[in-house]
Order: sequence, then structure tokens, then C-alpha cells
Amino acid sequence: MGVRALIEERGAAFEGYTFGFLDDMAKREIRRAILKGVAIPGHQVPFGSREMPIARGWGTGGLQITLACVGADDTIKVIDQGDDASVNAVNLRRLIAKTTGARETLTTGDATLIQTRHRIPEERMTAGQMLILQVPIPEPLRHVERSVAAARAMHAEADYARMWLALYEDVVRNGEVTAGAGYPVMVNHRFVMAPSPIPRWDIPKLDQAETLFLFGAGREKRIYAVPPYTDVKPLEFEDYPFSIEGFPGMSCRRCGATDSYLVTSPQADGSTLSVCSDASYCDDVLGGRKVVNQW
Repeated sequence: MGVRALIEERGAAFEGYTFGFLDDMAKREIRRAILKGVAIPGHQVPFGSREMPIARGWGTGGLQITLACVGADDTIKVIDQGDDASVNAVNLRRLIAKTTGARETLTTGDATLIQTRHRIPEERMTAGQMLILQVPIPEPLRHVERSVAAARAMHAEADYARMWLALYEDVVRNGEVTAGAGYPVMVNHRFVMAPSPIPRWDIPKLDQAETLFLFGAGREKRIYAVPPYTDVKPLEFEDYPFSIEGFPGMSCRRCGATDSYLVTSPQADGSTLSVCSDASYCDDVLGGRKVVNQW
């Protein structure tokens, strides 16, 4: 069965749309922006962000990249904070599958394209996969420089003194760098980049990874990338090194894992319930399946 026939069979509501929802001109523009982003790792490339059937701020940038790159032979996985079953993840996955005929999966290892909001899977991704991150604010200098023009000039001149000063002031006030989600990183020894609001736990996964990372900000109209085998280093001082979140003495309530990123919630009796943020990884461990978890 052809792709068009498959789309018609899955729902008449999508009749008349081009493959992957976006028109060919839009997809070509996005692909050109992606290629430029790959050629200049960490550099923010402007693009003409289109109106999508979801509100801006709900992943339109990542969705446009996904729809511009996906093919009928791809297998798509969509996660929201590590969860495949959230309303956002389910509906984005359904839209992608219905307009392209791509297969759906909840398993990280089976996916060729993974669109994610604020998490990188625990399972090590391979060279045949692509991770697309939704980004709310792509400009890492936003909290130290409000002017867009001035921030662009700072990137052009590799002038990140104010970013380093902000980190230093954080150390002076708090005794350590307290920046959490979206910790700033230096890409390929050149650009400071916002890695989307992923936890610090995921930052080391970006460094010298086999996978292509693409970042899309629909509201801010920016695309940027981290190609495979690229140096990605968190900003840190020699005497105040970067560190990831720790969960000493804690394990997942479902699968018992101690080597994954845990999310916790307080219970009525005063105790704390901890589970794996990555639902797919948790299910694999619970089912006794082998998971490659070393990035």
C-alpha cells in the first residue's frame, strides 16, 4: 500500500495535506537551516517558522524539524519529559504517523527519529538515529543580555565574558554553580549553546555522541545542531567543576534502577516516591531486557 493510500485509510481529516503536513517549500527551507546548523555546530540559524496545528510553545520547532526529516520508512518515537504517554507526546506522535505513514514505537532502540521535550533517553543512541529536541528559549545569553542584536554580536565575537561573570556571581552567592536545567555548554570550542531545558544529568550525553542532535525553537524561529562526534563541554571553573544531579540511596520504585535520572513526588504519608523519568528504559529494565546505558 502506498503512502497516500495509507494516509487516506487512517483518516479523511488529513485529506489534501502534503506528505509530512508541511509543504515542500517549507521542508526545503528547514532542511537548508539544518544543514547550515550541522556545518556550524551550536550556531543558531533563523528560519521561517510555520503555523502548526498546535500552539507555539508546545513543540512547534521540534515538530517542524521532524516533519521535514521524516520519511515513510522511518520509525518515530515522541517523549515528553521522558514519558511516551503524556498528552503532548501521544498527540504529536499521532499527527506525525497519520500524515507520513511512519511507524510508531515506544522503544528507544527501535526508533530512527526521536522527538523529545527536555530529556535525552537513558539508552545509548547510535549513529543511525536522530534526536530532535524542542526548545523554548534558544538564546543562552538571554539572562545576561536582553538585546537580541547585542547577543548576536557577542556570539560573532565569541565574547562570553558576561556569561562567565554570571557563573562567577552564582558561585560567590551560593558557593557553587546552581544552574540546573538547560545548563550552558560550549560547542566545538566556539559557540555557547542552550541545550534546551534538559537536566544536568543529560549534558554529558551530548559530548562526542554518535547521534545527530537537532534543536528547534518554533516561537523564536531558530534551528541549531550538534553533529556526531562533536565536543560539547559544560561551562565550569577549575575549582568549581560541573556535576550532575545525584540520587544517593534512591532507586526506581518500579524497576529498581539506580543508574537513571529519577523524578520524585511527595506522598501523603511524608515519604517520597521515585521512578525513572525515561519510561521506555524503566519498562526495559522491568522486563529484563538488555539495555545499553553507557553514554
